Amino acid sequence: MLELRSFKLDKAEHVSRCLELAVLLEVGADKPGNVNFVVGFEGTNHAHFLASAVAAARHFRLAAERGIAFSRGEIELSDVGLGSIIRDCVADINAWQSGGNTLLGTVILFVPLAAAAGMTLTDERLVFELSELRKNLKLVVEATTPEDAVAVYEAIKIASPSGLGKAPDLDVNNPDSINRIAKEKVSLYKVFQIAASYDTVCAEWVNNYPVTFDFAYPNLIEEIKKNGNLNTAIIHTFLKVLAKHPDTFIARKVGIGKAREVSFMAEEVIKLGGLNTSIGKEKLREFDAVLRKSDSLLNPGTTADIIAAALALNILNGFRP
Repeated sequence: MLELRSFKLDKAEHVSRCLELAVLLEVGADKPGNVNFVVGFEGTNHAHFLASAVAAARHFRLAAERGIAFSRGEIELSDVGLGSIIRDCVADINAWQSGGNTLLGTVILFVPLAAAAGMTLTDERLVFELSELRKNLKLVVEATTPEDAVAVYEAIKIASPSGLGKAPDLDVNNPDSINRIAKEKVSLYKVFQIAASYDTVCAEWVNNYPVTFDFAYPNLIEEIKKNGNLNTAIIHTFLKVLAKHPDTFIARKVGIGKAREVSFMAEEVIKLGGLNTSIGKEKLREFDAVLRKSDSLLNPGTTADIIAAALALNILNGFRP
């Protein structure tokens, strides 16, 4: 007879699994205008996201290991290397699937989360205290270096996301930007400060993840308690975030006016009850159809990144589906 033995994950592996699960749960929910298990976009489907999640996992682990090393006094916080981890993660994702840019925004949000989690004390069940995690998150992003910035520029070039547009300063498409970053010693944190006004992911970095912690995560918790169905909770939270925060991925591609129209439509679905009423379900179906008419131009990709981050917080805090 086989002996059953207790199995305990090390902390870095635990963090990695939490974040990988968050990616999988996010893509598995049939959110309007996004890739899910039923429908995708031309050239990109759910399999590309699943492969991306698996490819990213070891990089989340590395970020957590670096956070642990800092907490033990083995490295300086500036040596965590968020930029190189992000770049290598994106390169690995690119090598493992052929669907183009799948997780760039999520990876940029998750790598600091993983490092901060490594720095954060837990109980014996490896449940993280989120207020302490958030304090460490602020420390780790503010300690980034010019080398981190250069590495993230390289990551963006690898991912080649649509709708980049032209930045007012240090444009990623300008070959001179990397030289200026090195010469002027511009940290990744400072680069993201420049981009924060037009990119929610960058704004999360420099403002200590306010949409994730203060809005998306509490709404996700509330929706899970209210509905008892994770898919419904994710969709409703997605709609609430989109209604309050126009999606900057859409805004960069087709303008802020169109992004606000999409937010208004999301708010209408919520007002009609979402998946909890027949009229809400019909409105959601119509909303999804509108978003998919122009292929990926109206894909609320940044909102999906925020939802993935909220799921990550919930899972790090002990939630299991």
